[in-house]
Amino acid sequence: MKPGEPRKYDPNFKGPIEKRGCTDIVCCILFIICVLAYIAVGILAWSQGDPRKAIYPTDSRGQFCGQAGTPLQNKSMVFYFNILKCASPLVLLEFQCPTTQMCVEKCPEKYMTLLSAYPIKKDFDYYKNFCQEGVTNSMGVPEILKRGLCPAVLIPSKSFTKRCFPSLGMNNGKVTVGGKDTVNDGEGNTVPAEDLLYGVKNATVVIEARQVVMKIFEDYTHSWYWILIGLAIAMVLSLLFIILLRYLAAIMVWVVIALLILVIGYGIFHCYMEYASLKGEPGANVTLQELGFQTDFAVYLQLQQTWLAFMIILAIVEVIIILLLIFLRKRILIAIALIKEASRAIGHVMCSLFYPLFTFLLLALVIAYWAVTAVFLSTSNQPIYKVFNESACEYSRQTCSPANFSDSPEKKACPDSQCLFAFYGGETPYHKYLIVLQFYNVFLFFWCANFVIALGQMTLAGAFASYYWAFSKPDDIPTFPVFSSLGRSLRYHTGTLAFGALILSVVQLIRVLLEYLDHKLKGAQNKFAKFLLCCLKCCFWCLEKIIKFLNRNAYIMVAIYGKNFCTAAKDAFFLLLRNMIRVAVLDKVTDFLLFLGKLLVVGLVGVFAFFFFSGRVKAFADTAPNLHYYWVPILTVAVGSFLIASGFFSVYSMCVDTLFLCFCEDLERNDGSPARPYYMSSSLGEVLWKDKAGDASSSVQHQSIGTGPEEDRA
Repeated sequence: MKPGEPRKYDPNFKGPIEKRGCTDIVCCILFIICVLAYIAVGILAWSQGDPRKAIYPTDSRGQFCGQAGTPLQNKSMVFYFNILKCASPLVLLEFQCPTTQMCVEKCPEKYMTLLSAYPIKKDFDYYKNFCQEGVTNSMGVPEILKRGLCPAVLIPSKSFTKRCFPSLGMNNGKVTVGGKDTVNDGEGNTVPAEDLLYGVKNATVVIEARQVVMKIFEDYTHSWYWILIGLAIAMVLSLLFIILLRYLAAIMVWVVIALLILVIGYGIFHCYMEYASLKGEPGANVTLQELGFQTDFAVYLQLQQTWLAFMIILAIVEVIIILLLIFLRKRILIAIALIKEASRAIGHVMCSLFYPLFTFLLLALVIAYWAVTAVFLSTSNQPIYKVFNESACEYSRQTCSPANFSDSPEKKACPDSQCLFAFYGGETPYHKYLIVLQFYNVFLFFWCANFVIALGQMTLAGAFASYYWAFSKPDDIPTFPVFSSLGRSLRYHTGTLAFGALILSVVQLIRVLLEYLDHKLKGAQNKFAKFLLCCLKCCFWCLEKIIKFLNRNAYIMVAIYGKNFCTAAKDAFFLLLRNMIRVAVLDKVTDFLLFLGKLLVVGLVGVFAFFFFSGRVKAFADTAPNLHYYWVPILTVAVGSFLIASGFFSVYSMCVDTLFLCFCEDLERNDGSPARPYYMSSSLGEVLWKDKAGDASSSVQHQSIGTGPEEDRA
């Protein structure tokens, strides 16, 4: 017995109904209230926050370095008296190094100790640039160090994010600072240079990672305009592909399949040729494990094992695609018919191709608002000062006031203590509930983003449903189907969109909390807790996918019938359940074909980018920029091309889903007789009914397909 009651014939039904009422009003009101509260949170954060705290460094008194109109306007760098103390576990708790920090004009360029610089006036004058106020030549070194006015040692440093870090390098596999293998730690001890970090291995990784990041940034500065050209080519190819689908759907699908197989086949051939050319080369037989991590990734391309791994991966992908094509060859014909219909629909509703730009702009606005609010919330705390000292002290790590600390009981009890800036916080109710406001900011970000995506899905669904249910195409299609559908969605179904987005947002927020718990429990030894958390993450991931699928189809039904979310979701679910076989066939096969189209666009642009940036083609050798890593712009162009192609093909995917639900409704409402003709095209009906040839009722319905006045029913 089929679930739910099939649709009955209704002579007055002509597609998306015009006379409809508002749906899910309660959720609409709740959404509006929450958005207004979100705006209020943003205004509150903007009034309390100071984004300079996230941009500019601060000294030990919480003053901003390099700010115009202040005594520190020419001192934009932060210098740490003892960088070793930044390795303290307290940094993880208080996010502040327990050492004196000073604003300086530039980082130290010389290696010297206070003891060696003090007797020489020129050196001591240079040294005082990195000391606090009040240092005079009459003071002795012990007094200066006791009062903490100067660092014990200066280390050659470089500025990174306006903070002075030791100028680290590598020499014969050893970490050096200012060209020295050993340095003074500021307490009279000579230590290896790598001890300035967390050990030899970590120091090496930090140095190499910094070098890689700087080289990648430099590559982007030299190739950004070529990257934009590559993305523009991807956009043109995606648009051209969709236009060709309008007229050559079947040919284009098979061409996509053939070209994809050829592109992967060429990749296998290229990997084999590189593998064969390295045979007998000195060092080419070194394994990846033996080579280890190298900052110059081009070294890996000199190994046979690298090209062998690439060749095996591409060969596996090639075999999988060929096997899928063999087993799905009959289903591909069905998908081609549906893609033809989708191409015809998009051809009549061309403005739908540019609707993703509107969605992108709205999403960019939501993301920007969330990011700005998050920054202002995180920087709306007040400066908190704490007592830092070398020896034992009962006031250690207690709050203090730098203005009168010299006469305070804390200073008298602990003469070697200092009142230093620790972090930003506060004791007011606003500061106490700041984490709640951050949580609310994240939740509303999810809700608004899902609302924007849902609005795009319902708008496109309404436009394509108007096309399908137009009896005489294109005469009966509304003049501006996309704008009409957008107006209906916002006027009548804002609450429904908010309801569906709310359900999805709650699940996504739970997934974020589970990821947070997983991060916190990484060091836990409780295997049952880890297993339970893993199961919950998997379950909620599946639940999110199911909700997205149901929401998508519910929005289609809402766009057609104008019902509330729960009723539309139930109708869509039962309709899909009554056509389970067709869902399994069409949904996956068409998604697979559209995915192949994305891969083709990415493959073509990626291959072009590879030959251009790698300099393999002599014609481009002089034009291509000189790069450290040519894979940086290649990967950027490939990822950007995939996102652009996904934007264009998402319209196709929504069109296919909408037409499929309309097709199922068409089969239940009509029987193909002159009194009740089908709205589907003859080509779509014939191919789909061929797949359903074993159905007992198909013979009655199939004989009358194509009697309706469709544009291609000649």
